[in-house]
Amino acid sequence: MILGTRFYAGDLDGLFDLLECGGLFVVPSAPVLVHLADDPAHRNALEGADVAVTDSGFMVALWLLRTGERLVRISGLRLLRAMFRARRFGGPGQTFWVMPSAEAAAANLRWVRAQGYPVTEEDLYVAPQYARAGPLTDPELLRRLEERRPRIILVALSGTVQERLGWGLRQQLSYRPAILCIGGAIAFLSGEQAPIPTWADRLALGWLFRFAAQPRAFTAKVREVWRLPGLIRRYGAAPVREA
Repeated sequence: MILGTRFYAGDLDGLFDLLECGGLFVVPSAPVLVHLADDPAHRNALEGADVAVTDSGFMVALWLLRTGERLVRISGLRLLRAMFRARRFGGPGQTFWVMPSAEAAAANLRWVRAQGYPVTEEDLYVAPQYARAGPLTDPELLRRLEERRPRIILVALSGTVQERLGWGLRQQLSYRPAILCIGGAIAFLSGEQAPIPTWADRLALGWLFRFAAQPRAFTAKVREVWRLPGLIRRYGAAPVREA
């Protein structure tokens, strides 16, 4: 438990076994974690998630310094690469993708199909502009999911939005799929964003490639990240309280 969130401490095979059981899986980056104190709905989503994946190398390093506990880092990019490589959830109708825009959906869908996944337009949903804070619900998305009943729902939206949406789906769906909030990870594979080499991701240096590709946009996120050491120092494993 870190900042009131249940982080997974095993290997990829064990994580895939958990995905088979369904539930809400979040992959929070450091900029997502720092907003735990800002919005109760965001905090409820992370604390209520069935599994949180240790995507943030910065968080892993801070936790080691604070507790001496060495966590295994599994980035969202590594998780997706392994999923496609192992052909997990590769059957017709097993995956459902929530995308941020029609342009991103087209590019990502081409890439997913090229990996041999038989994804159709019916397995895809372009999300509307959701509220920046507060609980999220989307009746049209909920209706589509109840009709399709995929085994895994991959939510590729921005951080702090996708977690709230995933938590709403987790509570409202009549069955228990895996809801995996992957953020922009798919875009690094499809070419929508500058690719991150496997070695750079393994060494938690993906941020360097993102900064080189979009320095202005990424600089704003870096400024936010420096709130994380204070949160971990103050709260440790305990839930974060409102600022």
